Amino acid sequence: MWMLVPFAFAGKLLSSLRKPLGSLWGSVVPWFFWLRSALWLAGGKNTRLAPPRGQGERQESRGEEEEGPDPPTTPTSVNYHFTRQCNYKCGFCFHTAKTSFVLPLAEAKRGLQMLQEAGMEKINFSGGEPFIHDRGEYLGKLVRFCKEELRLPSVSIVSNGSLIRERWFQNYGEYLDILAISCDSFDEQVNVLIGRGQGKKNHVENLQKLRAWCRDYRVAFKINSVINRFNVDEDMREPIKALNPVRWKVFQCLLIEGENSGEEALREAQQFVISDEEFEGFLDRHKEVSCLVPESNQKMKDSYLILDEYMRFLNCRNGRKDPSKSILDVGVEEAIKFSGFDEKMFLKRGGKYVWSKADLKLDW
Repeated sequence: MWMLVPFAFAGKLLSSLRKPLGSLWGSVVPWFFWLRSALWLAGGKNTRLAPPRGQGERQESRGEEEEGPDPPTTPTSVNYHFTRQCNYKCGFCFHTAKTSFVLPLAEAKRGLQMLQEAGMEKINFSGGEPFIHDRGEYLGKLVRFCKEELRLPSVSIVSNGSLIRERWFQNYGEYLDILAISCDSFDEQVNVLIGRGQGKKNHVENLQKLRAWCRDYRVAFKINSVINRFNVDEDMREPIKALNPVRWKVFQCLLIEGENSGEEALREAQQFVISDEEFEGFLDRHKEVSCLVPESNQKMKDSYLILDEYMRFLNCRNGRKDPSKSILDVGVEEAIKFSGFDEKMFLKRGGKYVWSKADLKLDW
């Protein structure tokens, strides 16, 4: 029967065309519905209309473009704050002495090996003050383990420098790639105001001694400075050039709830805070210093993988440090999901650089 459909349709069309134009619309509508019904009957009740041309291809293409779940974050560079204890009292400190806990050495090594197996290339030991525990021996053993047994490309330390002795360099210097010393001012009175003071010891003089030891024991020397209300107008160009660090990391003072801001904080850093414009002014004044690496609050906040004394990743996305479960309990892949780590910002701020002293080609 379906073979007769075209002939029937032609007959109806001819008859409608014989009528005046005014009644044409009234004639077309009925035979249009008749044609649709006839085609549906001819094709059977289970026949479905094909999608518009190209729609199937678009859906197929869309399906091909859909990506699976994001791959797990690789902990390329990790900052391990294994102690919160410190002998200084910097007013803006954002990792304060809220506990005195330090993992047993064997457990710390186990965690570091887990990180290395997950892809860690660089470990940075920090605090608190990392040299305060066991007079630096605990730290030295971790440094040696990471370089000698885990064979990490880069092992570094951030310290205020006040507790470092030459003997430590003699025992462990060969295993350390970079030593970063915190120095916020070359005016000793400003250092005391900030909280980087310890009796008769002069922070700036000690910095110069540490620079010489780094040269003698072939450790790359770095300086970290936090720009705040007390040093934002200081000109540090000449002292920095004279010390000639491989990197001068310049941070904008950052507020972290529960650490240096809020009711539960051990510090109140509001008086140290500077505006973005003031920070940019400091950077502009020092733009001729080639080793300067600036980090504003925006760049700094989520671009670090921070591991606390329990080996928990600390998520700073909400302006405070929310801990994950310990990697020792749930593994690196599970714990790092809650780190809040912004890998794109990590790369944008220059987080990955030439960080092995074997590759730095320094003139010792």
